[in-house]
Amino acid sequence: MVRTPLTPAEVARGQRLGALLRRARGNRSMLATALDARVSPETLRKIETGRVATPSFSTIAAIAEVLGLSLDAVWAEISEPECAVGAQIGHSAREQLTS
Repeated sequence: MVRTPLTPAEVARGQRLGALLRRARGNRSMLATALDARVSPETLRKIETGRVATPSFSTIAAIAEVLGLSLDAVWAEISEPECAVGAQIGHSAREQLTS
């Protein structure tokens, strides 16, 4: 099966997702986070570095749960930055990261 190439917006969203998860992980090790989320450390590394721009929903849900992030907050944070509503809602993810 041939995959359709990702759009620049999808690539950028994947990079924002990776950066968000890396910030949320803080000082916690990648190995511990991956094991708790039941994903491979390699998968988590690829997501954090943006090499996997469109990971599965279940993978993101598991990682977000381990990191204490709501899926709503994750989506708001990684959505198009020029979306005014998304930018306002995205503030809640930043609050979760700092609390």
